[in-house]
Amino acid sequence: MLVEWPPFGFLLAGAVLALVLPGRAAAIVSIVAPVLGFVHVAVLTEGTEWTIRLLGLELVPGRVDRLSLLFGYLFHLAAFLGAVYSWHVRDRVQQVAALGYAASAVGVVFAGDMLSLFVAWELMAVTSVFLIWARRTRASIGAGLRYVLLQGLSGLVLLAGVLMRNAETGTLAVGPIGIEDGEVFAWLILAGVGIKAAFPGAHVWLTDGYPNATPTGAVWLSAFTTKVAVYVLARCYPGTELLVVVGAVMAAFPIFYAVIENDLRRVLGYSMINQIGFMVVGVGIGTELAVNGAVAHAFNDVLFKGLLFMSMGAVLHVTGRTGGASLGGLARKMPFTAACCVVGAASISAFPLFSGFVSKSMVMAAALEEHHEVVWLVLLFASAGVFHHAGIKIPYFAFFAPARVSTDHVREAPWNMRWAMGLAAFLCITFGVRPGYLYALLPFPTAFTAYDATHVLAQTQLLCFSALAFAWLRWTGLYPAEVPSTNLDVDWLWRVPGLRGWRLAGTSVERVAGKIRGGSRNALGAILRGLTRSHGPHGVLARTWPTASVMVWVAVLLSGYLLLYFARI
Repeated sequence: MLVEWPPFGFLLAGAVLALVLPGRAAAIVSIVAPVLGFVHVAVLTEGTEWTIRLLGLELVPGRVDRLSLLFGYLFHLAAFLGAVYSWHVRDRVQQVAALGYAASAVGVVFAGDMLSLFVAWELMAVTSVFLIWARRTRASIGAGLRYVLLQGLSGLVLLAGVLMRNAETGTLAVGPIGIEDGEVFAWLILAGVGIKAAFPGAHVWLTDGYPNATPTGAVWLSAFTTKVAVYVLARCYPGTELLVVVGAVMAAFPIFYAVIENDLRRVLGYSMINQIGFMVVGVGIGTELAVNGAVAHAFNDVLFKGLLFMSMGAVLHVTGRTGGASLGGLARKMPFTAACCVVGAASISAFPLFSGFVSKSMVMAAALEEHHEVVWLVLLFASAGVFHHAGIKIPYFAFFAPARVSTDHVREAPWNMRWAMGLAAFLCITFGVRPGYLYALLPFPTAFTAYDATHVLAQTQLLCFSALAFAWLRWTGLYPAEVPSTNLDVDWLWRVPGLRGWRLAGTSVERVAGKIRGGSRNALGAILRGLTRSHGPHGVLARTWPTASVMVWVAVLLSGYLLLYFARI
């Protein structure tokens, strides 16, 4: 009976219950639903399918294989961590939206046809935006509008590609597509997925939306949207050479923005794009080792990036700010949060014995095996950069730099936040020390060994020299100062000239509308005056007419009608 329940069923049922139950009961449901869902996924067997017929189409809303199982485990684990972290929240909007968001993500990764995938894809956009709007600030409302606009565009482009593919090939199956033959539908689907994966130029919804979410909402957001996009890329576009180039650009360009960014949660947004770049490169290379590395890094990224967002969310919850220019000195007041942040920083920086090391090494080794030496150098540069801005900058400016403002009122994060951070930190270390636990879940069998002398020595040297570079830049005063500001990035195009153009267009339209309204009023006034002259109280038609005059006019009209009638004959 349990197997007949769809994989997303418990999370979806939890969202419905959270809508009607009181606050504490809804919080309990938020924790129980992912646990039951995880157990459900654990008993599923490969090859299981759920099919329905709708409007003459046979849809497959559920299909189980090794790739979907890995992401199923991951998303239920992320939902559990997010629910524990959000235990203190009594906002029904966030509780319902978070569980609905997680259920939609699970729906995508188990979907066996593109229409079912599209429905879950759109539900993700609708539910996730409320985690941004729930902060209820002017900035979050604007960021949420921009977020949902781009997410909606992603869905529209994806749907267009799906319908074109069905019309041309007669299939809705989720499977390899590829762009080698130049089909328009393949490019449209890739573009729709690319927006959700934060491809360069379409990434600003992430760096704009996530920092404006609630302290707990950003943790949920970091776990699902981009990882769902990576899943679809791995499912539909493995071995697409274009993705190697796109991924390399994604891994490199965020570094420059992250260095000059003041908002530490926005730094994490750029860091997320950097890490997704490694995954996209792995999918683009397409070998078994590369795809394994991509999905393993997605798994680990949910844990260590979630841990970093948790630590910054705890700082925001306690202090009300996350700007590097207004923090510092928190390690004494929040030692547990600081320690967890350091674990997350070490994991994302790929320190040996931490989870990021065992998955990032797979992607870089695959790049060398397939003779992508230039890409390997770019990824090496990106690895140094992520240690610089996420591994050092975030914990340093938040916890260890001299305090910019008084920290007398600061206290450690609530117990539930500490439990969630502690469990995430434990998993980051566990998968780093015992990578075999993760390797056993990967879609392809692997005998890869991360802990050989070459990988360990090269990564250790890279990290040491990157740390020395940071220390030298700080010592010489060459490191960019933390200045309260907002880097608009690509969205400058519509938030500055675009907004000015919109306002100018609005002013022009208002002027034209004013002239139209004025002309209409004048024309209507002339018509009314004419009608008043003829039909008004003193008008011609309002006067008393003698009976004889009326009879004359009737005779004239009758004569005219008869003339016309006989003329026609």
